[in-house]
Amino acid sequence: MDKHFLLVFSLFCFIEAVTPLKCITCHLRTKTDRCRRGFGVCVAQKDETCMIVKIYRDFRLQLSYMLCQKFCSDLTFNFNNHTYVHKCCNHDYCNFKV
Repeated sequence: MDKHFLLVFSLFCFIEAVTPLKCITCHLRTKTDRCRRGFGVCVAQKDETCMIVKIYRDFRLQLSYMLCQKFCSDLTFNFNNHTYVHKCCNHDYCNFKV
């Protein structure tokens, strides 16, 4: 019995506890730093990280949104006189003040 216990205990020592990644969600955050729609928390699924997208016009922040995003990648591009900045991160609530 003691050998079985030691075997099982040693196996548990090698198993890493995985806690799910939690991200802030806000589907419409304005320049005034206030979430107007969709504020909450999402739990990232497989291949997801936290993401924030900021949209600028003339170098001034117009709005942003935050969510859990699958296959996220940092990206900046210009479209229609706006600059879109995508930032990804992978620790709890990291997309709130990126």
